[in-house]
Amino acid sequence: MKTKEFLSILKEQGNKELIFEFLPGQMVGANYHITEVKNTHIDAVDCGGRADAWNETVVQLWESPSEKNKTTFLKAAKALSILDRVNSMRPMDQEAIIRFEYGNDSFHTAQLFVKETLVEEDALVISLSAAATACKAEELCGVSVDTLKDLATSCNPGTGCC
Repeated sequence: MKTKEFLSILKEQGNKELIFEFLPGQMVGANYHITEVKNTHIDAVDCGGRADAWNETVVQLWESPSEKNKTTFLKAAKALSILDRVNSMRPMDQEAIIRFEYGNDSFHTAQLFVKETLVEEDALVISLSAAATACKAEELCGVSVDTLKDLATSCNPGTGCC
C-alpha cells in the first residue's frame, strides 16, 4: 500500500478505531502510540549487480506499559492528524510504500507491510504481514523459487549446494 492510499483510507474512516493486526488474530494493544514516522530512502545494489533506489514511509507503533488496561483504540482521524503534522514538518513521499514497525515481548520487532484493510462497523482493521526475502536478480543468477524449494528439502551443509 502506498502512503497516499493509507492517508486516504484514514480520512474516509476517520470516526473508526484504528486497529492493527500484526499476526492472524493478534492485535497491537489499544495502548499503542505512533512514536515515529520515518521517511526512508533505500539505495541498494542487488546480487546481480543492479542498482536500485526507492522511498518508504515507516510508521513506528509502540505499546505504552503505563496504559496496559486501555480498551479504546486511537481513532483513524487522530492518526491522520499525527501523520499530517509529520507531513508538514518532513513531507512524506505519497507514492512511497508504507510499512509499520512493531514489536512486543512475544513478537520480534519487524517492519510489516499492509496485507489487507478491513472496514468494520466501528473499526478500521489494518492487517499486517512480513514479506519474505527474495533474490531480486533471479533471471541473472538462475535461482528460481522452485530451485530454492528443491534446495530447502535436499541440500545439506557441507555438500557444496548451499
